[in-house]
Amino acid sequence: MLKPILSLLLSLMLFVPGFSNNPSQYICPPCGAACDSLVYEEPGICPHCHMPLIRKEEVKTIAFYLQDGVEVLDFAGPLEVFSYAGYRVFTVSKSKNPIKSQGVLKVTPDYSIEDAPKADVLAFFGGNAASAYKDPAVIDWIKKQVDTDYYFSVCTGAFLLAESGILDGQTATTFHDALDNLEENYPTIDVRKDVRFVDNGKVVTTAGISAGIDGALHLVAKFQGLTKAKRTAFYMEYDNWVPGDGLILTEEDPYEFLHTDFGLSDYTGVFEYKEGATLEFVLVDHSPDLHAIIKGVKFPLFFESENIFSDVDGDLVYFERDSVGKVRGYRIQKEGVLFKKIKE
Repeated sequence: MLKPILSLLLSLMLFVPGFSNNPSQYICPPCGAACDSLVYEEPGICPHCHMPLIRKEEVKTIAFYLQDGVEVLDFAGPLEVFSYAGYRVFTVSKSKNPIKSQGVLKVTPDYSIEDAPKADVLAFFGGNAASAYKDPAVIDWIKKQVDTDYYFSVCTGAFLLAESGILDGQTATTFHDALDNLEENYPTIDVRKDVRFVDNGKVVTTAGISAGIDGALHLVAKFQGLTKAKRTAFYMEYDNWVPGDGLILTEEDPYEFLHTDFGLSDYTGVFEYKEGATLEFVLVDHSPDLHAIIKGVKFPLFFESENIFSDVDGDLVYFERDSVGKVRGYRIQKEGVLFKKIKE
């Protein structure tokens, strides 16, 4: 039993800054400011926009196809997720003419299907989706995106993937009122009616509206690991996300160790904190993480490897044990001040 756990810990250490043999460059999530062009050699916080830095190689380019009448939360929820995760999102429509989301929110697309650049991920959304999936020019454009790495849909956006043949022989889901329609009109698709999202590996479809947030967090977990997705959900104060609450039909499962017992009770208790204050580390139910309770507010602390955790900004927290193996305190910096444990 010990050997598999040690192997697991060693594999996890590869994702901890400072343990990798391959140095990375870091950038801030694209925010439209001058700091978008800056490159850093270490992880941390952007001193200009105050966003957590991400590895440059982790940046994905995601094209949001939006049709007139598109549902606001269908695309706005995933947009929030992907933006905070550090991906470059741009909008595409049939033309560059402004569209109205739900007849209220005016959106001017960045590109038309005539000049849209290549994207790593193509995303489609519900709300008047028939105007798009019944348009031969739009479907032809989708079919021509042969170098796309992943496809993502929310709600009836799945019909654009179905009509373009991307869901042929695949398992998928969609908005609850459209499930029968998808099943009846596209018989080669295995339509699932009781799932939040379906991941076929290259194609992720979600149920309606708010489920798009769950699917987007799942993609972040696939691309950058579960901890990054948890940080994003915490930043958004999206408390309804249940990691892994979907149908995963691929070996790319970021939740494999979600319920592993890492002996986290060793790290719980009341500890010293800055400026003479105290904090308490407590367990999080069904998760390999802790909560740090500071002045009544809970902040997640994510397990990285034995005695090492990371906080919501990606900074590392180092726990230290005494000669008999009991946790005696923690350091915010590896060689920094030791904040001692006060009581269990």
